[in-house]
Order: sequence, then structure tokens, then C-alpha cells
Amino acid sequence: MFNNKENKKDLTELRDSSNNIGKGTILEGDIQTFGNIRIEGRLTGNVKSKSKIVLSDSSAVDGSILAQNAEVAGEVKGSVEVSELLILRSSATIHGDIMTNKLVVEAGATFNGSCKMGAIVKEITIGNKEEKDRTEKTA
Repeated sequence: MFNNKENKKDLTELRDSSNNIGKGTILEGDIQTFGNIRIEGRLTGNVKSKSKIVLSDSSAVDGSILAQNAEVAGEVKGSVEVSELLILRSSATIHGDIMTNKLVVEAGATFNGSCKMGAIVKEITIGNKEEKDRTEKTA
């Protein structure tokens, strides 16, 4: 009835997709994606990706970040959870806690908060109804 090969192909295509929020763009709300996302503008909300999140030096995120990999050159006000590799570029500023498996910090990068490495980050789920129900109950 359901073809697993097609489902796997669809997931691979979703993870290969790319999203871009351009410089000068202001966005309010949460973002969830299977693919990569690059943010050059301002975002008030949480960002979740099953792939990679890149924040350019002109970016500002007021919310939490959850991703498989992330590269930060801008400013984040919120927690950053990365299941594999987090790279903090020299222009990065993070005001919040960091949880990651591996961390690269360039000279000049700053963060104010705690940092846990080697910890297992929670599973990244996208569009999960249970998760929506949970967030609606806590709101």
C-alpha cells in the first residue's frame, strides 16, 4: 500500500532543499524545515532544522535554535542545541545556553550562558502533532 522507497526519496529531497531569509527581512514566527536554512535578516521566533542552519553576520535571532549542524556569525538570544557540529564564527554573539556534540569557536566569538558538549540533543521532529499539542498546552 505504501512505498518505503518513495518515502525515503521524499525525505532525501526535503533534506537537500535550501531556504534563505535575506538581509533586511524581518520575520516573526517559528520556522521548521527538513532542509538547510540561511538567515541573513532578523527573526523573532524559534528555528528548527533536520539539516544545517547558517546565520550570517547580519542576522539576529530572538529565539531558540535546534539543528543537526549550525554555523553562527550573527546574534542569537536564546538556546542553541546542535546534535552534531556547531561553529561560532568570530562575529558570533550568543546570549543563551549551548548544547552540542562538537564545538568550534573562532577568536572573537562570544557567548553568555552555559555550554554542554558531548550531550545527546533531543530528537529533531518536524511537524509532529504531539509536539504542537504540548506547546499549545504550555502557552
